[in-house]
Amino acid sequence: MRFKALILTISILISFCSVAHADELTAEIQKTYDSIKTFSADFTQTLTNAASKEQDIRSGKITFKQPSLLRWESVKPEKELLIVGKSVVWDYFPDDEVALKYHTKQIFNSKTMIRFISGQAKLEDDFVVENQGDENGLIKLKLLPFEPETGLVLAYVWVDPVKKMLVKTLVVDFYGNGNEVAMTNIEIDPEVDDSVFNFVPPKGIEVEDNTVNQ
Repeated sequence: MRFKALILTISILISFCSVAHADELTAEIQKTYDSIKTFSADFTQTLTNAASKEQDIRSGKITFKQPSLLRWESVKPEKELLIVGKSVVWDYFPDDEVALKYHTKQIFNSKTMIRFISGQAKLEDDFVVENQGDENGLIKLKLLPFEPETGLVLAYVWVDPVKKMLVKTLVVDFYGNGNEVAMTNIEIDPEVDDSVFNFVPPKGIEVEDNTVNQ
């Protein structure tokens, strides 16, 4: 499923707060992330096919609330709404009038994703973190997983050294495909009600309920 790649990406975004202190700057970055309870941001996601070099570019808004509530809403080029709730995941495609429903345990079947959904994701426990220095005014970190998975064999994150915030991630899968997410208009600790992470299928749409008999 495509949203598994999304969750791996978001797990890196959120678990950055637990990166080991490589220097004074990363210690300052950790202080920023330690205090975060919620955040929202606009995003641009670029999916790159390693074989064809074709790119699929999407944009929208992401909202997160500790420990693991997520609303990922793509608005361009087509609409899609991914909701990760406390026990259920919804993936809704308005133009196709279809919504897919899953138990969280059905899709969070990798170590990294399980740690994310349980609120226990920590970069230092899952990755070797290498500070690669400045790149276009941002600090670039290379992440090598201790236990590579098909969907994640390598990742990079870029950090704004002034705001002490992560602004971009790149996840590379086994086949060399890239999943890059760049964030702008980041808002820290906005008021976010749990209802934002609820989803009720609109009348008349097709619901593919994958929770049945699970």
